[in-house]
Amino acid sequence: MDPASGQFLGVDFGHRRVHVVVADASHEVIAQGLERYADDTPWTDRLTRAFELIDRLSRDTGVHFGALQSVGIGVPGPYTSARQGFPAVSWKKQLSPEGVDTAFSERFGAPVVVDNNTRLAALAEAIQRPDAVENLIYLRLSDGVGGGLVVNGRLVAGSRGFAGELGHVTADPTGAPCRCGKRGCLETIASVSAVLRACREAGADIETLDDIATAVRKGDPVVDAVLRTVGAAVGRVLGAAAMTLNPREVVIGGEIVHVAPVLVEQAAATLRYELYSIPSDQPHIVRAAQLRDSDGALGAIAAIFHQSPLLAGYPDPTSSVEHAPQQQRSAL
Repeated sequence: MDPASGQFLGVDFGHRRVHVVVADASHEVIAQGLERYADDTPWTDRLTRAFELIDRLSRDTGVHFGALQSVGIGVPGPYTSARQGFPAVSWKKQLSPEGVDTAFSERFGAPVVVDNNTRLAALAEAIQRPDAVENLIYLRLSDGVGGGLVVNGRLVAGSRGFAGELGHVTADPTGAPCRCGKRGCLETIASVSAVLRACREAGADIETLDDIATAVRKGDPVVDAVLRTVGAAVGRVLGAAAMTLNPREVVIGGEIVHVAPVLVEQAAATLRYELYSIPSDQPHIVRAAQLRDSDGALGAIAAIFHQSPLLAGYPDPTSSVEHAPQQQRSAL
């Protein structure tokens, strides 16, 4: 097969950035890039930034998308494709936009699949393993906090797309207001912005993840205490989920887990405590994700390829032609 005979586009819209990955027909990544924006950026502007990023990647790499086969898109918040048998869900429409699939299909004339970006990240993480994990909980700590569930060997969305929304489980009933309208959701404690803010409030001179990495290397006790507090909150929420689902593994993703491993260590310790009363000959393994911040976009491409048994029940994008305009595809 000629690798240049087709391209596949994966797009991960976060709360504060969009990540784009392009793969060729041999499933090799041939281009990727990231564009940041403010948390309150309207979706029309986010789409514009994404298209500008794609145009820039085309100029820089020579990938012209003349043979683009499919587009996979991850968005924050609950989202389930209408082609799975029930309507797409918009929760606070700025989180899960209607029409993002239409914008991409009109731009590229190719089939489009849209799903929750963290669920796609869970897919990407799960298929990286040499052995299958039939029951897994995935939690991503990034601009927001979200999760993905693999149950009985299948990636699950739930009846209306909320499966795995661990970021909006209440971790502190008296905590800070959350973008979802509640208080004290895990996202208000464990998102990257929340962790940075907690470090500053504790007196540490912290502005970025690089600053946290430096503080961890130095053994800064203030930052260490903040990270352990966050890890404990993460562990309690994961403990409740694990008590319900009894997974074989729990995976925590996001850039922060790679610069601050103590957060994962504390989450694992708290999870062990939460599950201590459950007899098991297969202890839960809590580990940091193998992938980095490109995981959602890579998962979107995996959903396009539709070759994993985890996607049983998901629509095959090659048969989803109703969203693709009936015109000849053209290069950018």
